[in-house]
Amino acid sequence: MNILDYKLYYFLGAGGIGMSALARYFNHYGKTVYGYDKTKTELTNELIEEGIHLHFNEDEALVKELFSKYDKSEILIIYTPAIPKEHKEFVFVSHNNYNLQKRAWVLGEITKQFKTIAIAGTHGKTTTTTLVTHILKTAGVDCYAFLGGISRNYNTNLLLGSADNKDAYVVVEADEYDRSFLTLHPYITVITSVDADHLDIYGDKNSMHQTYTQFASQVKPGGFLIVKKNVDNDLNLTGKRLIYSLNLNTQYCAENVRIESGEFCYDIVSPVESVSHVAIGLPGLHNVENSIAAVAAVQQIGVKGDVINKALRSFKGVKRRFDYRIKSTSLVYIDDYAHHPEELRAAITATKQLYPDKTVIGIFQPHLYSRTRDFADGFAESLDLLDECVLLDIYPARELPIEGVTSQMLLDKMKSKRKHLVKKEDLVEFIKNKDVEVLITLGAGDIDTLIGPLEMLLKERL
Repeated sequence: MNILDYKLYYFLGAGGIGMSALARYFNHYGKTVYGYDKTKTELTNELIEEGIHLHFNEDEALVKELFSKYDKSEILIIYTPAIPKEHKEFVFVSHNNYNLQKRAWVLGEITKQFKTIAIAGTHGKTTTTTLVTHILKTAGVDCYAFLGGISRNYNTNLLLGSADNKDAYVVVEADEYDRSFLTLHPYITVITSVDADHLDIYGDKNSMHQTYTQFASQVKPGGFLIVKKNVDNDLNLTGKRLIYSLNLNTQYCAENVRIESGEFCYDIVSPVESVSHVAIGLPGLHNVENSIAAVAAVQQIGVKGDVINKALRSFKGVKRRFDYRIKSTSLVYIDDYAHHPEELRAAITATKQLYPDKTVIGIFQPHLYSRTRDFADGFAESLDLLDECVLLDIYPARELPIEGVTSQMLLDKMKSKRKHLVKKEDLVEFIKNKDVEVLITLGAGDIDTLIGPLEMLLKERL
């Protein structure tokens, strides 16, 4: 059965960034789309405005009544692994033999129709995926894209191509959580990083690396595998592949990196066509490296240097990826999704590079007890780069508490003298009493609900 042949698409966890893109996809093709999510957000409000039916309480009766209008074979239920197994609606569909599939399986089915460009990695994948998409759209290449964030250029996480064009591409963010990306068999695969993460799923780094190696082997014959130099080392890859780095002697790399008028400018060395005088509006050397990966991918399908240059210059980034909320000479407020020690290090380092003479205050909400436990020392080291650190309590997401794993434990590991543990509900009042020059909010939980109130508070000072 073709993935577009069902009559009702029901989402358990519809408000997630990956799930919402799929909901939008089916809604675009005129399908009936319903779903549940735990929390109302700006994104769920947008989905409702677009005609998707959502509710926010576990409601088995509603689901029974809705499903009674269709034959079982006409219903596809899509769930995220973040949904608890004891969720009432999940229990009902599980016990009544409905067609229940993970988000990753559905994405895999959609991508079978097109040439797939998949970007994986424990960090860098959202920005790189969005960059590849923006370059292809700028070049006029027919493509779909399922993004892991909201593109600032297009204000969405789903971009559409031509359904009847069998030569169209689909760009996807390939998620390693729960081994989801193994449903994909890409024409082009990019792997940006394989730092340990999701050890609640993998157990240890070696197991995670084995899964990445398997994913790397799933490139279609005649396709391309593009990996960062240290990924190539960590995975011990063999066979045909293209290797990139920031500034090592690799096939793709950057030269003459410099900052001009607040932008990173550089030349990209490439065996296909080197690209000179590149400028990218995103801060941080990690984003220079992400752009090299994106260029390596698009050059394999014939995109030329002048288009690449134009696209990189016009790229506005991704919401919650080094996202400027306020940018003035007297006050700066940046929001970032960073939730791994290396992501924190990249975001904080980029901030301090840009504002070397200003005091940087960071607010961090740890995400998951298991991640906080597994990387506590790394988190402490990265947070110590801040001039002042404010820690919120751990956001549990799908997890139950782990004894001894708290934000206080993290605070105790930090060497900084200017560190605080603040309740989420007290945060705005706490910041009200601070002399803020540069503020950065960090984390993948519900810290995003504080962005608006903080922005309002700080704008009063301008």
